[in-house]
Amino acid sequence: MIRAIIFDLGRVIVPFDFDRAYRRLTALSGLSKEDITGRIRETGLVPLLECGQIEPREFVARISQCLGIHLSYEEFGELWSSIFLPDTLIPESLLAGLKGRYRLLLLSNTNAIHYEMIEANYTLLRHFDDYVLSYRIGAMKPDPRIYQAAVAKSNCAPEECFFTDDIPDYVAAARREGIDAVQFESHAQIVGELRARGVAI
Repeated sequence: MIRAIIFDLGRVIVPFDFDRAYRRLTALSGLSKEDITGRIRETGLVPLLECGQIEPREFVARISQCLGIHLSYEEFGELWSSIFLPDTLIPESLLAGLKGRYRLLLLSNTNAIHYEMIEANYTLLRHFDDYVLSYRIGAMKPDPRIYQAAVAKSNCAPEECFFTDDIPDYVAAARREGIDAVQFESHAQIVGELRARGVAI
């Protein structure tokens, strides 16, 4: 029986489009999208930020330097978070209907800069009972430790947890930890998966 329902964040609840940020960075730096992505990748800083191993302000300073741009921390944060689109992929009513009957958890690879903006702008997140975030846990999916942290916060056994994520490798990693997991495709599909497991929607 399912007692806890665990949702990924990006492209499950909140859609995003990296090109929204790349277009602005191109205008500011004069670099192509390919140059920007290559330079950022070479720094190795994004995984460090998402595992909480570098402070956000240091991250902003070092990325700004590598791209040759000059923005305040707040300006950079707004640009960095512009990837997120306003309309969610699942309605708030789904979470509201599940809350109270099931333990709801958010499990996400994310960072302090993005999550601060997300928390402020997507009020449906208030329905979650707990938040398992890579930058707080110190591990990113598909690392087993982040799934183990989610199970611990679920207050139930792995097989009593249902998890959905848009990335197949992350779904497979959850299954290796004994979690009932499926790849997210749409709101209607995930409602069907929950109902098939006896979850009252």
